[in-house]
Amino acid sequence: MADKGTKKKLTRVEGGDAAAPAREAKPFVAAPESKAKARKFRIFAILSWIVAIGLEVGAILMLKKVPIQTTWLIALIVADLVFAVIGSLLWKKANRFDPASEKEKFRFFVQNQLGAIIAVIAFLPLVILIFANKDLKGKQKGLVGAVAVIAMLIAGFVGVDFNPPSQEQYAQQIEQVKSLGAEHVYWTKSGTRFHLYQDCQHINTRKTDEIFQGTVPQARELKNITELCKTCEGRWKKEHAAVESPVPEVEIPETEFPTGDAVPVPVN
Repeated sequence: MADKGTKKKLTRVEGGDAAAPAREAKPFVAAPESKAKARKFRIFAILSWIVAIGLEVGAILMLKKVPIQTTWLIALIVADLVFAVIGSLLWKKANRFDPASEKEKFRFFVQNQLGAIIAVIAFLPLVILIFANKDLKGKQKGLVGAVAVIAMLIAGFVGVDFNPPSQEQYAQQIEQVKSLGAEHVYWTKSGTRFHLYQDCQHINTRKTDEIFQGTVPQARELKNITELCKTCEGRWKKEHAAVESPVPEVEIPETEFPTGDAVPVPVN
């Protein structure tokens, strides 16, 4: 059954080269515009992390001033957390535009988990100094220490990429879609899968007001969508199974009669 289209607003995402045929199977290389966006996000992420570490230094210096101002110290810790989280989110977004290769294991790990590493740098020294500080006592140390530990855990959790993108993953997804005969895929703002058909029942719902059309890398870049709709995949296989499996021809055996003999005719 051919794609009947959709009455929803269809937005085509510009840029992004169409996937190469599966038989060519070339490694994924980010488009120039994607690399440029990744570079911009990484610059802002690094600047945000620098501010976060600067706030940590300010908090450490405040620990040396007696009496220690608990309110200001907590404010610095919270500000440190905000900039650490912003940096991690920007860095992970940059990685979706320009992913690393799984073949370079060390670089792949560092590039995708750098947010968690920075979280440790931005909080662990401060946490150690808070609990080792003799001028902080009782409830004051417990309060400030708890805030610092919680901030470190939050920053670390946000910084970890539990589903890191890779060049190999992008290439595999592109080949998967291309092998199904599709040049572009479709997705929605709140969707978690990309689709082969714009009239798929999962995106043509009353709640959907806009459907996006673009390449597989664009679906990953913009919405971090990594999976193909199972309904679309099953529909494609069902449609093509009928085409690829024609009804076999049945051979009718010929009746042979001796040469010169007449064919007997039944008499009523």
